[in-house]
Amino acid sequence: MRFGYSERCLEHDTGERHPENPDRLRAIRRGLAKRHGVEYAEADPAVKAAITAVHDADYVDELESFVADGGGSWDPDTVASEGTWEAALTSAGLAQWAAREAVNGLTGRQTPFAIGRPPGHHAVTGDAMGFCFFNNAAVAAQTVLDEDLADRVAVFDWDVHHGNGTQDIFYDRDDVLYASIHEDGLYPDTGALDETGDGDGEGTTVNLPLAAGAGDADYLYAVDEAVAPAVERFDPDLLLVSAGFDAHRHDPISRMRVSSEGYALLTDRIRSLADDVGAADAYVLEGGYGLDTLAEGVSMVHETYDGRTPVDTDEEPDEKTETLVEDLRSELGL
Repeated sequence: MRFGYSERCLEHDTGERHPENPDRLRAIRRGLAKRHGVEYAEADPAVKAAITAVHDADYVDELESFVADGGGSWDPDTVASEGTWEAALTSAGLAQWAAREAVNGLTGRQTPFAIGRPPGHHAVTGDAMGFCFFNNAAVAAQTVLDEDLADRVAVFDWDVHHGNGTQDIFYDRDDVLYASIHEDGLYPDTGALDETGDGDGEGTTVNLPLAAGAGDADYLYAVDEAVAPAVERFDPDLLLVSAGFDAHRHDPISRMRVSSEGYALLTDRIRSLADDVGAADAYVLEGGYGLDTLAEGVSMVHETYDGRTPVDTDEEPDEKTETLVEDLRSELGL
């Protein structure tokens, strides 16, 4: 794969013991150093107009001033430092790079993956939250739409937390599909099955809040039976993955049981789905707070695109997952 990366993202200093810290990117780089075929690319930071295309201008100005004054705790979870403004613009710019490169033909072993930080999917239209300041995936999706590089974008979020910000930004839109598989009841406690969009966006939000303990078979079943049919019906030009790795069975802040091989299997499903609908595909880093499991998860995505065939699971999905998927299919008319 071709990874978008910038040292500027290391300048976002969250302090000691914060789970979202620069060591996350260092761990990913160390893990990828052991893999074949890894390439890196720099990207320009997003310009302010690209950010305000999805965020309120007053919020963006307030954040810029907050950081210029030295930063601090925006909320109990979300910390800014003097380097946060440039890091956040760069992280959004890397996501833009990934989306543009994908729709312009970067594919196969060159498929783009933006490994920036801070992450983005919790950032709502007018606020930062959940370690996130700018919604990187939303900025990327809006960019390719505004630049007439795509007419429709699907965002699939496999982070263990619901991407409330991405949902919030596109909830009443018919040109962006947002689909999420997340742990039920976990922060920020959004993403109920019946949240399916509003107005022109009715039916373009797809939420699968799986029960704690869900593993590889549950995730694959949810993709095969719900996410894939929704994406196929939507028929996007770009399939953008909000790739968090905190559903890993050894991640310290979740109770899900996805294995490293499970991420390879999910990647293979997404790659095949993009091929089936004729969409470009790209990845944007979200969460993942066990350094070893984060590095392994990103490496599994890379190795899958580099030609390694994932080993299928012998597990079966839980009945609760099957019932949830059936209910969602009924809700969406799939």
